[in-house]
Parts: sequence; C-alpha cells; structure tokens
Amino acid sequence: MPTALYIHIPFCLKKCAYCDFVSAAGSTIPYDEYAAGVVREMELRSELLLHPLAATTLYLGGGTPSLLPPAAISRFITTARSRYGLSPDAEVTMEANPGTVTFKTLSAFHDAGVNRLSLGIQSLDDRLLNLLGRAHTAAQAEEAYAAARAAGFDNIGLDLMHSLPGQTVLEWEESLALVVALAPEHISAYGLTLEDGTPLHRQWEEGRLMLPDDEEGALMFELTTERLTAAGYEQYEISNFALPGRRSRHNQTYWKREPYLGFGAAAHSFLNAPSFGRRWQSPNDPAEYLRRVTGGELPEMESIILTRREAMAECFFLGLRTSDGVDTKRFHDCFGESVEQSYGAEIRRLLSQGLLERHGRHLAIPASRLILSNQLLVHFV
Repeated sequence: MPTALYIHIPFCLKKCAYCDFVSAAGSTIPYDEYAAGVVREMELRSELLLHPLAATTLYLGGGTPSLLPPAAISRFITTARSRYGLSPDAEVTMEANPGTVTFKTLSAFHDAGVNRLSLGIQSLDDRLLNLLGRAHTAAQAEEAYAAARAAGFDNIGLDLMHSLPGQTVLEWEESLALVVALAPEHISAYGLTLEDGTPLHRQWEEGRLMLPDDEEGALMFELTTERLTAAGYEQYEISNFALPGRRSRHNQTYWKREPYLGFGAAAHSFLNAPSFGRRWQSPNDPAEYLRRVTGGELPEMESIILTRREAMAECFFLGLRTSDGVDTKRFHDCFGESVEQSYGAEIRRLLSQGLLERHGRHLAIPASRLILSNQLLVHFV
C-alpha cells in the first residue's frame, strides 16, 4: 500500500515569536536518545502491519531537524527503507533553518539520502527576522542556500511569510524579487497567522503590534501569485508554488487524503481504514513520548474513526486548497455517490457565482478566487 512517512523533531535553537508548533528550545533530552526512540517506534509499528507498505515519501519536519546529527537522519532513512519499503526514488525532504547548517553538514545529510531541502528563511529583511524571533540573519539565509547548492541539492524549497508587522506591499515585492533571483525549485509563501498563546498574539492583544490591514494583505497575496507565476512557478496550492515537476510529493499526500504514518512526539497519522479512515497522534511531550516507546508501547492517543460525512467534508476541504481541486470520480469511488448528490446545492450556487469551476472531472476554485478559499471551504464542512 503506497504510504507517506513523517518524522517530527521537536527541537529548536530558539522558539519563534509566531510559532505554535510542538517544539522547544533548550530541551534536556539528548538528540541521540530521541532519535533512538523514533527508530524504536518505527520498529514497533512495522511489526503490527497487516500488509507490506511501499513508502513513496519521507518528510523530516519540526522544529528544526537540521539540529540532529547526520548519523541520526541516516538511521531514520535506513529504517524507513528496511521496515516500510521506502523506494529508491522516494522524495526525502528535511526541513532546515539557516544558522544550523554548514556545507559539511548539508553534504552529510545529502549523502545520507536526503534529496529535498525545505529551508525556512521566512524573510530576507533583518528587521522582520528580528521581530519574528528568528535565530538567523538574511545573510545567513543566503549563505545556507548557497551551501545547499554546493552540497548537491537540486531540489530546494524556501519558506517565506508576508503580512508581517510593519511590512509594506513594496517590501514584500522586493522580497519576492530576491527569492526569485535565487531560483529555488519550490516556494511556500504564507501570510502571518497570529496563533493564541504566541508572543506576537499577546503583543497584538495589548495593542503593541500593528499588522498590515486586510487590503494590504490581499495585495500581498495577489502580488505573490502574479510575480511567481510570471517567473515560471505554478500555484498548485493556496500558498505553495513550484517549478514544473517540482511540486512537494509529500504535501500532496495530505491534500489528496492519502495515507501517512507519523513518528515522533506530536506526530499525526492517517490511514484510510477502517471504514472511512482513522486519525491519531502521539503525545506532545517528548519525555512522555519516549517513556512509552522505550517501554515497548505504541504512543497512540486521540484516535478518531471518521464518519462517512466527515470524510466527505475532508475530501472537499483539502482538495479545494489545490489547483487540481476535487476529483469527482475518486469521490464517487470512495463514497458511492456523486458530488452533486452530496453537495449539489452548494456546488450549483458557487458555480453560478464563478467561485467554483469544472475542469473535466475536477471541481476547483479559480486561481483568481483562491484568496477567498477560507470563506468558500466552510460550505463543505
């Protein structure tokens, strides 16, 4: 069964001011001990598989996976190959932050089997990087990119953020130009979201943080599509752009609602069985996670069996984020009824308003309307 694999590394040099992911700086857990725990979980899970898997992607996310020694990354990849049939041509992605990598370590990661790098630069403006609480400078971001190229990486994605405090539309346009000049294969460009409990959210609540208004944010979103499309990138998801043939294979697994197994603290998993699918996650606390796996226990919690209606809603909610949209034939094959039978009134209304369009057997949000995606997706939840 084709399956994607994800490994979560919850360690950081510094917790960013906007981040609500499960990660922490200054952890007392040795990296090697954590890596051994992840391998143990991979072994435990593989022993319970009813059918052999054929893993097509492996994604190392976090946190900051590039803090781990290359030997640990190599061990993950080796285990994925031996236990989960990770194919020789699999996409193996590792997230990395500037300031945590050198030409030497990047070369070692590449030699270990990482063939795609996701570099979290977020901005090439030192003022904004400092405001975000990033642990690197713009110069370090460009140095890390150059080192990755020199180390042999020919598939690099860069993460950027817009709608930042004090950022102007002109500054964002200049950032896009700088990133396009680097010519990465993939660009993820996200608008800042203020998550509850983060330092930036508290500053905003206290009136100490001024954000671009909705009109400026919309202009930045539209400018992103315009500039990146003109540079040869395709917008294949709301915030993701790729050169032809360079879409993230792993992330498409999520949007297509295909199975994936997550390992490590806070990792999420999804299998499309039993019934219409099951989701679960591991404990957020790395110490609790390690206690369970070292004791020979699978660290599952919050296991949810999806209902038919929930699975249908997920199919639309995830599919309409992408330029391909919802595959109506696949929907019928999965649920035994057409999209019109399930959501006929909503679909007809959105089609008549130009907020949905048909491409053969696919239903998709027009590229010019993707900025309204959040308002449209609620029709199918």
